[in-house]
Amino acid sequence: MSLATSESDLFADEVLLDPYPAYARLRELGGVVHLPQNDVYALTRYDVIRDALADPATFSSRSIGFNPAVNEALTGTSLASDPPDHARLRTALTENLSPRALRGLKPRIQAKADALVQDLVAQGSFDAVDALARAFPLEIVADLIGFTGHVRDNMLRWGQAAMQVIGPMNQRTAESFPIAGELYGWCSGVTADDLAPGSVGRGIFDAEARGDIPAGTAGHIIHQYLGAGVDTTIAAIGNVVALFAANPGQFDLVRKDASLAPAAFAEVLRFWAPIHAWGRLVTRDVEIDGVVLPAGAQVAILFGAGNRDPRHYDDPDTFLVARNPVDHLSFGYGPHGCAGQGLARLEAHAVIEALVNRVGRLVVGDEVRVPNNITRSIEQLPVLEVVPA
Repeated sequence: MSLATSESDLFADEVLLDPYPAYARLRELGGVVHLPQNDVYALTRYDVIRDALADPATFSSRSIGFNPAVNEALTGTSLASDPPDHARLRTALTENLSPRALRGLKPRIQAKADALVQDLVAQGSFDAVDALARAFPLEIVADLIGFTGHVRDNMLRWGQAAMQVIGPMNQRTAESFPIAGELYGWCSGVTADDLAPGSVGRGIFDAEARGDIPAGTAGHIIHQYLGAGVDTTIAAIGNVVALFAANPGQFDLVRKDASLAPAAFAEVLRFWAPIHAWGRLVTRDVEIDGVVLPAGAQVAILFGAGNRDPRHYDDPDTFLVARNPVDHLSFGYGPHGCAGQGLARLEAHAVIEALVNRVGRLVVGDEVRVPNNITRSIEQLPVLEVVPA
């Protein structure tokens, strides 16, 4: 078979705003498609993506970004490392995100979500992104890691910039590098005393002191909590509100059976993947779907394209809360599967349960999106009316 090629630009404004038509075209061309405009090989189909994520020896995380500067900056982090180094770094990251650790956080997170939604329902109208999708996870992560003062105030802009610079060296990336540099600079000099006592952040420094992680890596791990985890969770919670408002029949199904909350969130993640593209570096010549990718090739993993692959999901372009696609790709797969997915689920499930308990119907205005290289999210979503449950 010959390698399929397309002149599509993954990072063009129109594709970033609505990538799904482009995904469908690329997916029909092949499981891997060469994109000369971006100098990448796009992985487009479910099985191809999952197989690549499961093979870090062939698809290295040393090049998760689409420009050399960000890959150099991320060197030494668990995001941009391969086994066996990756496992050691990830252990410190996930120690406080284990199911056992998160069970202790669940009542507090549920109470915070319910109180916030109750206040918003009483207001009657609000912006779902600013007042809910941003406000809630920012508070949860700030409390968890122990951020205080100006760091707490800068979490949103730092988190957005940290994702933006993973893209190619376009205007968005260039404008975001100084802001991402503020986060990198702070994380390079942060000490345990800069974080609240009893916080997860303090615990990471304790792990460094014990020798559980290499000296000087605590700041890298804290960077990952903020740089990789906040913006994507904001996107996912914003998508929850937008999709429930656009699909009132599906919202009613969850209102009638709150046990569907986890399935509904899985479907939100499948239907609108929070991450647009993620990089990998091919370490050896490898055959995919009958074509050979050369060693040294830069790969772009298109999670959203795989999540809508009709070869894997029936009726993939329809939002169905009872589908329960627990095998969706939005959290990745394999050794680099999202380290914070348990916390993201806990936050989103709490928001969904609060919404279905307190809201009968959501009436929203037009959603506003802004092109972002990596995170596909809603910038503004006015809730015009809330019909209480």
